[in-house]
Amino acid sequence: MTYSPAAVQAPQDSVVDDLYWRDEYSQITEDDAFLRNIVETSDLPALLVALAAVTRDFSLLRPNLRPPQPPADTIGQPHGGMSQEAQMEARELAFQALRRVRDEQLTRVETLDEDQATSILEWITNAASPEYHPFLMHDMALAEGKSGKPRWNYEDISAGREFSVAIIGSGVSGMAAAYRFGQANIPYTVFEKGNAVGGTWWKNTYPGVRLDTPNYAYSFSFAQRDDWPQQFSEGPEIHAYTCEVARRGGIEENIQFGTEVTSAAYDEATGLWTVEMIVDGEQVSRRFNAVVSAVGQLDRPKFPDVPGRTDFAGIHMHSAEWDNDVDVTGKRVAVIGTGASAYQIVPAVVDQVESLTVFQRSSPWMLPTNGYYDDMPDSVKWLVEHLPHYGQWMRFWQYWLGVEGRQHTMNVEDGWNTPGSVSAINERVRQELTRLLEVQYQDRPDLLAKVTPDYIVGGKRMLRDNGVWAESLKKPQTTLVTSGMERMTENGIIDADGVFHELDMIIYATGFHASEFLEPLQITGRNGRDLHEYWGGDAKAFAGITVPNFPNLFILTGPNTGHVVNGSLFTMMESAIEYTLEAFRHLLEENLKALDLKQEVLDAFVRDLDAANSKKAWGHPSVNTWYKNKFGRVSQIWPYPVLDYWKITRRVNLDDYNKLS
Repeated sequence: MTYSPAAVQAPQDSVVDDLYWRDEYSQITEDDAFLRNIVETSDLPALLVALAAVTRDFSLLRPNLRPPQPPADTIGQPHGGMSQEAQMEARELAFQALRRVRDEQLTRVETLDEDQATSILEWITNAASPEYHPFLMHDMALAEGKSGKPRWNYEDISAGREFSVAIIGSGVSGMAAAYRFGQANIPYTVFEKGNAVGGTWWKNTYPGVRLDTPNYAYSFSFAQRDDWPQQFSEGPEIHAYTCEVARRGGIEENIQFGTEVTSAAYDEATGLWTVEMIVDGEQVSRRFNAVVSAVGQLDRPKFPDVPGRTDFAGIHMHSAEWDNDVDVTGKRVAVIGTGASAYQIVPAVVDQVESLTVFQRSSPWMLPTNGYYDDMPDSVKWLVEHLPHYGQWMRFWQYWLGVEGRQHTMNVEDGWNTPGSVSAINERVRQELTRLLEVQYQDRPDLLAKVTPDYIVGGKRMLRDNGVWAESLKKPQTTLVTSGMERMTENGIIDADGVFHELDMIIYATGFHASEFLEPLQITGRNGRDLHEYWGGDAKAFAGITVPNFPNLFILTGPNTGHVVNGSLFTMMESAIEYTLEAFRHLLEENLKALDLKQEVLDAFVRDLDAANSKKAWGHPSVNTWYKNKFGRVSQIWPYPVLDYWKITRRVNLDDYNKLS
């Protein structure tokens, strides 16, 4: 089914570009003592901004109270690093303002004009460069007209021309594309091989699955849910959010489920893409003016190359293909891998199994996060319900803190030659994280030697540490194997030391074929060019979006758009979608068949990109990680400030493209 304007629900026509917008909040009736307790237990920057926006008293945002936000090497400081004196003054101001909200029965918030939005930005960013202001207003729901909502309409500029788009995949990037295309009234169809939206969050149901980024910041700019139950919500909660966004955004009826796209081929004569798909076992063809790939990267499970792997006769599954009918209770279980999924699975199953054998190739560096499993504080829950727009300001504050994040800790320092680090700051972080491990494993020096990473901090993905990983490894039923695997047998695994581990079940937490972008889709461009042959295992795209010889093919979360220590998945994918929409506008206004990126533009872009990645910890020659492809080139990560990506995607430079008519 192709999108039609009637499918758009009323919220899309709201002044505020937010599917979770509330017109009214619960009236405050609590006494002063209760309000003081709320203020004492709340994060002050978000609270003060929310109160200023509701009361329209922007004098609350005093210059001397700006959160200084010293760079976070490991743990960010409470209240953005505000001094104790500043906190006391801010709490008194917040208390009085909260009383006013109660006494004046303020249950609504109005949109902000540009001056008001700017005053908030100057305060909450501690007068950071005004360069950030347009970028940040994009995610400031109350800043009217500043969001990513398209400011043009297909029907107004198409002059009756037919134009349709195929979106492949209904994960978070496919959903965002569908929503934005719908706002512009562009005809589209989403093809999803599964039976539900959500992508990663629909597919991954393994024990312990949850976010490892703060929950408020992990949400669409146009769907700013405010009542998250935890700081880092569990997988089912995130999947429920994606389903609700699809419902509220009116995109469900435009998704064709149970449809696996197998290929797409560009026809130069017509300027159309022929998309082949399998529906109910039958091969079906459809034609579109443009194809948007939203298939994601972490979709195709990767298994270790171990002799005898297929000989194992027990239960075996990859973390991304979890069988929830299997009960691990009382079983002898092996978990292969110690990355992000293993880090969540192991603590979730360790107390249920008879024995747990963890096979580790390299140990993860971990950021201390004491509240990783915690429920959202009661003060946050109350404020979300009673202080208009508070949850959205919480999101904004978390979002801003992540814009630069810990990027400064990953920069290569010229002349630095201390083994195991790339700069003085990077070395300091390494020493601090090592000390934390020494405390956690002070009673198990045998484990400490195994769990202390031997690679550069930031060379690989860092995990969240609330102590449960160490507790799990120290349990009597757990064995940590670091020698490697010699081979698998019918009944278990023989490690590289010759020790046989008898098993009932093997869990593969071994990641994905992340470098093989768009596999296994067959994509054919101009002159019969095959995309995967063109890439040759080294995927490259301008801003991760467009590729020479493949006109009107747009890739979301494509090569080098991953974020590690700064930025946001949602910023990257929404920016790419807005760039794609801008390309559509040019196609329609100039009556073009297609835009085809020039090879020299991509070459120059990649040359600079590679140079920037070489100056990051993950680009260091000693680092071997899935961030790099088989050629040793970093093909996953964006090495610049996220602001740079936003700037690049604000406009389509037509000089970068061959205009096909």
